[in-house]
Amino acid sequence: MLSHMKPLDLSLRIPAEVPDTLPDKRFDSLLRIARCHFEVVDAVFLPEAVSGSWEPVLEGRVAPGLSDVFSLCRYLTPHDDVLVVPDTFADGRFHRQLHDTGNRPVRFLASCPVIAHAAEPVGFFCLLHDTPRDMTEEDQAFLRDLARLAAGIIERDGTQVRLEEDVDALREGERRMTLAIAGSGTGIWDRDIKAGEIYYSAGWKAILGYTDTEISNRIEDSYTRIHPDDLDYVRAAIRAHFEQQTASYEVEHRIRCKDGHYKWISSRGRVVSRDADGTPLRMIGTTTDVSAIRGLSERLQQTVDLLTNLTNEVPGLVFQYQRTPRGESFFSYASAGIQDMYELTPEQVVADDSAVNRLVHPDDLPGYLMSFDVSAESLAPWHFEYRVWLPRQGLRWRQGDARPVRLSDGSTLWHGFITDITERKRIEAELQEFATVDFLTQLPNRRHFMMQIEAELTKVQRALVRRSAVLMCDLDHFKLINDQWGHSVGDQALRHFAAILRDQLNAWDLAGRVGGEEFAVVLSGKDIGQAAAFAQLLQQRITGTPLLVGGQHIPLTVSVGVSVIMASDASADAALSRGDQALYRAKKNGRNRIECYEVV
Repeated sequence: MLSHMKPLDLSLRIPAEVPDTLPDKRFDSLLRIARCHFEVVDAVFLPEAVSGSWEPVLEGRVAPGLSDVFSLCRYLTPHDDVLVVPDTFADGRFHRQLHDTGNRPVRFLASCPVIAHAAEPVGFFCLLHDTPRDMTEEDQAFLRDLARLAAGIIERDGTQVRLEEDVDALREGERRMTLAIAGSGTGIWDRDIKAGEIYYSAGWKAILGYTDTEISNRIEDSYTRIHPDDLDYVRAAIRAHFEQQTASYEVEHRIRCKDGHYKWISSRGRVVSRDADGTPLRMIGTTTDVSAIRGLSERLQQTVDLLTNLTNEVPGLVFQYQRTPRGESFFSYASAGIQDMYELTPEQVVADDSAVNRLVHPDDLPGYLMSFDVSAESLAPWHFEYRVWLPRQGLRWRQGDARPVRLSDGSTLWHGFITDITERKRIEAELQEFATVDFLTQLPNRRHFMMQIEAELTKVQRALVRRSAVLMCDLDHFKLINDQWGHSVGDQALRHFAAILRDQLNAWDLAGRVGGEEFAVVLSGKDIGQAAAFAQLLQQRITGTPLLVGGQHIPLTVSVGVSVIMASDASADAALSRGDQALYRAKKNGRNRIECYEVV
């Protein structure tokens, strides 16, 4: 009898994508089809409760008075199947009569859960009739189809909301980028290679002193503005990139302005589309006015004394590096900064560059040498970041930039600068760590953990490992800890648990903080039994290592759900979902428990 059933669990969960208020009109067509097809008095959509309230939908209007029907459907209907009650009066589970919105007795009841992509019911599609009847398998299948269509409507609305949010974010990003470019003194160009046209932004035209309507977009006109002495160099750099000899197009050259004088610009771009034969179709890039930098460089080269005095004071290495047609390479000039950059003297590199090459990290040396080969072949600017091993300083990072010129004897001569970027690389590494590590627990954050578990799924699917287990761990009564002792103690509890968890992991295991007090673990190569043993040991360690704050013992226990990664999983979310279901059982059955999701 219904009176002997367990209390109905009204703690409902709805995917965040489902709107809190469901428009009544969305389900009208489905409800009319159901009512006509099944010839029943009422067809109604019962949504899951939100914040303790819910509104049944009955053909474009709210249908109050169906709370009993809703509670019974949610309690009795299987998660993914149809509930059919031919006659509620004759069914021992009902201790009193049900009534519909017209206060008519409900004799016949059929219900099917509406399951959205989050794999949780978001409501029930129900049929109500005032006389007893039954349903064939075909009718049940049709009711399932209607429930799936209702789920599709809900998912569509959630998708629309997300799309609108993405569009707003994209527009904001475009606005910020436009403001950044406008304030940087940089112009943008977009070249249609096949059509022989090139689009210039207003900022690009302003660099040369033109208004937005005063310059042609024909590519042949663009070449007429390049200084005659630089034209072959520019064409060679473009050709090398078109033929995929270089990863990008990077040149510095002189260009004629509207008033007739020349200024130096730095243009960088990349082919962004090619046809099936590899022929370039479109190229996008930027242009920056570097006249001031070029002017300084040319003045520095006017006298050797001025060059020496200036470069020796610069925190870095100013150099001239030369390669002859016979394959000889050496530094024809090196400032005093070579002592800091390489712990060498200018005299040690004037004959050949072998002393420098021996200091370049072995993993970076091939790329370092190749970068000079590419620059020499296309006369493209040289830019490379690499590591060096120095006797006194140890491992350091260096960045080199130089512009090559071809000498009359066929040699290539670079004028350039090498600087220490070790601190910048350290900051970049820290930023990378911040992006992947949860600051509080020092475990991988959810985003990084999901990348790792997806890689583990790939290993299982490729049979690189036979199996892997997943544990979903949740600290029990964590909200009570925060409320009773404060959030700082709550943070200490999370760090305490993370430290215990980290100490128990092997080098090839994975763990991450995936929620407020929720952690996930992947035990590579372990089955569900071994994972359960791991969870038992984890619980023992928590019990044996109490958290003490100010001499006071803070009770900590953990509930664990265990599942396994299967090769048939479409994504790692499937294994995590199974672990979540097991974790839910562990918490529902009293907490401080271990529950396993057994795959049949």
